[in-house]
Order: sequence, then structure tokens, then C-alpha cells
Amino acid sequence: MIDRRSVLLAVAASTMLATVGAANAAEWKAKYPELVFAIVPAENASSVNDRYGPMMEYLSKQLGVKVTLRVAADYAAVIEGQRAGQIHIGYYGPASFARALMIGAKVEAFAQDVNADGTKGYYSVLWVKKDNPASKIEDLKGKNLCLVDPNSTSGNNVPRYSMDKAGIDPEKFFSKTVYAGSHENAIIGVQQGTCDAAFNWYNDENESLLMRMDRKGMAKYADFKMIFKSDVIVNSPMAVLADMPADLKLAIKDAILNVSKNNPMAFEKATDGKSKPWESVDNKAYDTIIELNKFVDQLKKKSS
Repeated sequence: MIDRRSVLLAVAASTMLATVGAANAAEWKAKYPELVFAIVPAENASSVNDRYGPMMEYLSKQLGVKVTLRVAADYAAVIEGQRAGQIHIGYYGPASFARALMIGAKVEAFAQDVNADGTKGYYSVLWVKKDNPASKIEDLKGKNLCLVDPNSTSGNNVPRYSMDKAGIDPEKFFSKTVYAGSHENAIIGVQQGTCDAAFNWYNDENESLLMRMDRKGMAKYADFKMIFKSDVIVNSPMAVLADMPADLKLAIKDAILNVSKNNPMAFEKATDGKSKPWESVDNKAYDTIIELNKFVDQLKKKSS
């Protein structure tokens, strides 16, 4: 039976919780008047700013403090920035996030990419120009290869793992192996003839970095062909600093997991409308990527 006293007690409890919540929020807003969001460079700086600008405006409004986008020069900048506590929200690739955990960065994964079909995995693929006679990696002996970054999952670690399994040492097999710095730069390397082939990320026949570049007029998808596709890789995470206040971390997570409902335009801009809303994830999901990193580290030691 619900009586007047019960209702009053419930209202009082709710008011008290709201007051405590407001006090906690005021506390962390005083300590964190600005939050820094950084993303590993899948795209070049101008593309990153254009893609995530509306998202920063949305987060600033939702959280009540300024959220600033930091365009990272390379993957290591995000890893080291979070380890130093200078980047509050990091948007990683799987291998770079695993590396952050491996070097002791106190970070917590909280959101994961979800593909348009609901799956949570992607692939490393190898692109060559369509008129290249090569049909497999083995056909590229003595050619130039573009990788992306030493901490890129689909642009370095999975390719090195896969090539090792095929008995290929890239430093000996190819005439030149170079790091392009971003996924876009790797594609441009093939487009301009600097490289004969480039590794890159690929979700499915409906979305990939190359398709994004095609939509932006930076490359023509039809000019390329795929000659290698890896096993599936767990999708990329966003991570917050673990030592931030619990209510701040919860507010960040809530804002990002619900951006598609709260601000469809910002979500559409960030994903090109080719993804479903981000979903919850934790550090455990990247245990297998830590093992991948360790394997690639051993390969590096052997070749040095």
C-alpha cells in the first residue's frame, strides 16, 4: 500500500540523490574544466577535424565542460598522452589500446565500434592498383610496401603476423617497407606510385578506409584491388583515464553511447552513417590483441 508518508520519503530520497549528484558534478567540473579527446590518425588532420568537430561540440554541451579535439601526429602520441594523463578520452585502434595497457597506462575501455550489420570486427587488407598483375602477397617480391604506423593493428601488426605465418620477412622480401603515418597516406602512396601495395582497414564490401576516401574524392575505389584479407580483428575502443571520478567517466560513457539519439547529425558525421551506435566494452576484450602485440615484438627482436 502506498501512503502519503511513503511518497514523501521517496521524493526526499530522490531530491537528496540529485543534490549529491549535482555536488559531485560541480566537483569534477572544477577539477576538469576542459577535457581532451584524441584519436589515432586513421585519416589526415583536416579529415579528423572535419569528422569529429560536431562530436566535440555535442560532448561539450552534454558534459558541461569544454571538450577539445587533439589531432595526434601518430599512434604513440595518444598512447603516451593517456599514460601521462594529458588525454582524458582516447579513441584507439585495438593494437594501440593494447599497447597502452602493456606500458602501464591506467585506462579503461568503455565504448566499441559496431559495424552497420551489428558485427564488431574488421579486417586488415592489402590493396594494389587494379592493373597490378599481383594476385597474392607472394607476387610482390622486390616491390615497395606501405604500412601505416608501428602501433596500427590492420596497418602493421596483423600484416606482420600474417606475413610471418606465410614465411615472409617484409624487410627482406620487399625492396622497401615504409610507414606512411596514416591509413589515408598509405592509400595515397599506392595511388602515386610510391608504394606498390598498402595494408589498410576494411569492414566489409560496404565500408573501408578506401571507400571513405572515394566518398571524399581522394581516391577511386574502382582503381584498386584487394589481394589479401586477414582473419577478423576485434573492433576499436574508446578509453577514459581510470583515475577520473566515477561520475565523470559515467557521464562520458552515457554521452557517447547515446550520441546517435541525442545528436544524430554529430553521429552521422563521425561515422559517415556507416556504423551502428557505439556499445559498451571493457579491457578484457583486447587480451588477444595484447598477445598479438607480444608476438610482433618478438619478430622485431629476431630481425634486429
